[in-house]
Amino acid sequence: MDSSSTMLYNQLEGLSTTSEPFFLLAGPNVIESEEHVMRMANHIKAITSKLGLQLVFKSSFDKANRTSSKSFRGPGLVEGLKILEKVKVAYDIPIVTDVHESIQCEAVGRVADIIQIPAFLCRQTDLLVAAAKTGKIVNIKKGQFCAPSVMANSAEKIRLAGNENVMVCERGTMFGYNDLIVDPRNFEWMREANCPIVADVTHSLQQPAGRKLDGGGVASGGLRELIPCIARTAVAVGVDGIFMEVHDDPLRAPVDGPTQWPLRHLEELLEELIAIAKVSKGKQSFKIDLTPFRD
Repeated sequence: MDSSSTMLYNQLEGLSTTSEPFFLLAGPNVIESEEHVMRMANHIKAITSKLGLQLVFKSSFDKANRTSSKSFRGPGLVEGLKILEKVKVAYDIPIVTDVHESIQCEAVGRVADIIQIPAFLCRQTDLLVAAAKTGKIVNIKKGQFCAPSVMANSAEKIRLAGNENVMVCERGTMFGYNDLIVDPRNFEWMREANCPIVADVTHSLQQPAGRKLDGGGVASGGLRELIPCIARTAVAVGVDGIFMEVHDDPLRAPVDGPTQWPLRHLEELLEELIAIAKVSKGKQSFKIDLTPFRD
């Protein structure tokens, strides 16, 4: 396994047994330009450094699973990885980005510290094994169609490929055709995967294909105003990490604008979440005594 990734994994995993609140995976949904990603990384790192949070910077080089073929996808693998590597070096922060095909994993593993498996692909064995064999940390998002128990199987596929550095991420469950709900019980049940638990507090508020476009067709909508609600819940329950997409101009974001959190409010929200984490006992199992109560 990659020694630097193992060191980072041990650091992130260790937060679950210490008084530290949570780690943060955050950044704009997709690489729009080198200038934009560098600026976002600069601002987000400044905030997390001030608050004492471990940051892993996130952005995608290719949004391959968009609702519409007309949607913006990003710069692609080669150019996107060059940009992410510049961010990593310039700001000395680890990187997380997603893959959609097994053939991408080796190249992505040369830059990213965490390889993310999209929710739609969480059971794709060949993709999981290819990601695992890079030696990098693998973050598997729970499929919107999956029970939380499935994630133990997905995590086991990573371990059987020789990589112990795995974590799983809740990102909502389909509720009808154009909506997702977050079941807080999943944060507890997903611990059966025996690894760090991450809450995606932005994608989980998507309304898939729920927004009609003026020129015809549909795109994903979202409920940005409920991001604090889901984030507060996740932190109170005791997740190990928060995944949050952040943008400096969400109304003009080319992808997933309705579920990206405004950069101007990031510090304020994180301060509140840290305060919740410090008083919550969510990471500790409640010891229930069922012996008869006696006066």
